[in-house]
Amino acid sequence: MTTKQIPQKNQLWLAAIKPPIYSVAIAPIAVGTAVAFTATSLFNTQYFFTFLGSAILIIAWLNLSNDVFDSETGIDVNKAHSVVNLTGNKTLVFWVANFCLSVGLSGIFALSWWQQDPTVVILVLLCCFLGYTYQGPPFRFGYLGWGEIICFFTFGPGAVSAAYYAQTQSFSGNTWAISTIIGISTSIILFCSHFHQIQDDLIAGKRSPIVRLGTAKGAKVLTIAIASIYVLTVILVLTDILPLLCLIIFGSLPFAYQLANHVNQNHAFPAKVSNSKFIAVNLYLSSSILLILGLIFSHV
Repeated sequence: MTTKQIPQKNQLWLAAIKPPIYSVAIAPIAVGTAVAFTATSLFNTQYFFTFLGSAILIIAWLNLSNDVFDSETGIDVNKAHSVVNLTGNKTLVFWVANFCLSVGLSGIFALSWWQQDPTVVILVLLCCFLGYTYQGPPFRFGYLGWGEIICFFTFGPGAVSAAYYAQTQSFSGNTWAISTIIGISTSIILFCSHFHQIQDDLIAGKRSPIVRLGTAKGAKVLTIAIASIYVLTVILVLTDILPLLCLIIFGSLPFAYQLANHVNQNHAFPAKVSNSKFIAVNLYLSSSILLILGLIFSHV
């Protein structure tokens, strides 16, 4: 019996840590840096890796603190892979989360000190505040169904523009336009996470988009959101905001089709649709990597 329980516990911890979700820290920083390199030929490795490490720690804070805040509403009562449920120690998880935030922000403060410019700190603090409002009291905007909007601005224009500024100490309208692609694909991950937990959301009073729309309409909205990634890319290429080579993002279409087809077929079956967020992560990673490669190699 013991040997069967150990891998199960390991799997729960792996699900709780959510390794794939840390891509939402890496991709926006990499995209913003790639846009800066394409536009200005600037690439400071010290700034890039400092920002990247800080972003990963800030995402750790966000994930852990969200588990703490969800434990207070009871929405995670059936979530076996909640870190709070696994440890049984909400206070410990809360302080580990705050430690991650403190160390992450110290890196951002160091970056601003090197540049003698507080702009990156201001941008990152704004993103952290938006991230906090998703689940954190007294806001809990995620319970009002605003999570995807918060996600779009935090991991799209907010994070990408901050990464661009970290390299160039300037802003760019083109960067904001390009960042919408990352914002949409990030929000798709969150959107997909609601399909299988609609009953728990209803009981906890969480008005997620799927609670509001229902799973059938939600599946159609998801399909439109997925298509918008590619439509927007074409528009940005035609307007010379993105280089032609960025059309290689269409190489991620197999994941896009898989996600749309899977959710449209299984939206009403929680056990079957629960893995859709992982397919969404595959779409996010593949489209982001291809976008980054298109930006870099168009300039080399």
